[in-house]
Amino acid sequence: MADRERLERVWALVRRVPKGKVSTYEDIAELADCTARQVGYALRMSPPGMRLPWHRILAAGGRIALPGDSGLTQRLKLEQEGVGFRGRKADLRAHRWQG
Repeated sequence: MADRERLERVWALVRRVPKGKVSTYEDIAELADCTARQVGYALRMSPPGMRLPWHRILAAGGRIALPGDSGLTQRLKLEQEGVGFRGRKADLRAHRWQG
C-alpha cells in the first residue's frame, strides 16, 4: 500500500471512532492492513487542521502511551467523553469500538 493511501485509510478509521469509545493502535492497524507503528506515524503526520480524535487511540490493553502532560490531556479528554478507567488503563470491555 502506498504511504499516502495508508495515511488516508488510518485517518478515515480514526475519524469513525465515536465519542465515548476507544480503539487501540493494533485494532486500527488490523483494519487498515498495516502495523501499529504505522498507525502511530499516521497520527503524528495528520495535518493540524484535520482535527482527528487522536485521543481515542490507545496502546495495547487500553494503556495511554503518551508521556507527561500529553498523556494527562488524553486521559482528561477521554474522561470528558465518558470513557471509564481501571487504574491506568481505559476499560476496554465497556468502551472498545468494534469498528
